[in-house]
Amino acid sequence: MTHTTDITRPPKDLIEALKEIGAATVAGTLGHMGFRSPHMVGPVAQNHGKSIVGPALTLQFLPQRPDLFNEGEYADPETQLHRHVLYHAQEGDVVVVDARGDMRSGVFGDMMSTYFKGRGGAGIVIDGCMRDRPNVEKLDLPLWLRGWTPNYHVQTSIYPNAVNVPIACGGVTVIPGDIIVADDDGAVVVPVSMAPMVIEEAQKHHDWEEFSREKLMQGAPLQRYYPLHDDARGEYEAWRKTRR
Repeated sequence: MTHTTDITRPPKDLIEALKEIGAATVAGTLGHMGFRSPHMVGPVAQNHGKSIVGPALTLQFLPQRPDLFNEGEYADPETQLHRHVLYHAQEGDVVVVDARGDMRSGVFGDMMSTYFKGRGGAGIVIDGCMRDRPNVEKLDLPLWLRGWTPNYHVQTSIYPNAVNVPIACGGVTVIPGDIIVADDDGAVVVPVSMAPMVIEEAQKHHDWEEFSREKLMQGAPLQRYYPLHDDARGEYEAWRKTRR
């Protein structure tokens, strides 16, 4: 019997706080903290206007090799590891897949996606493709992908090798349980240990950006209000009091 391990999920208060912050602000904040490239390059939003925040369930694909994989192994559906990552899904989880940027293999399709949504999954990020686009789109499940294909997951050159192990997705290391923040700007990885500081710093940034946005819309000088100049700090503090 195939056995895969579950993840350790981060505290829900971190998830809820990050929901108030967009991927761009999170990425920028992480960049200033030394994590220069938290953005998974390749997967792009498939249903615009959607945003998700949740812990990562991970699935790793490898190139097929005849001594390690053959189609006959998949006569028993329960040996298919792409099913097992979904078995771990809880409400709010995000499945993140290293499909090696492969554009020929549809990691999940209609039925798998339906099951995942029924389990309460928040969304899916794949450095690769999915299939059954017409039916999957009806689910309105938030997706970040490289594209779509009619092929099933092991039809061509890759196969699922491991569940809930560290992976590389879009050039970024993703540890099981990392927090994924994704919106129309893309999908970003937030290490749980860095999340509290990200929230604190991003909230400060969000507040003064909102103030600066109002001033810039009024035609105020860019040099004074973006980034916020020290000379404008008093104005900002007065504005904050009115917002309270």
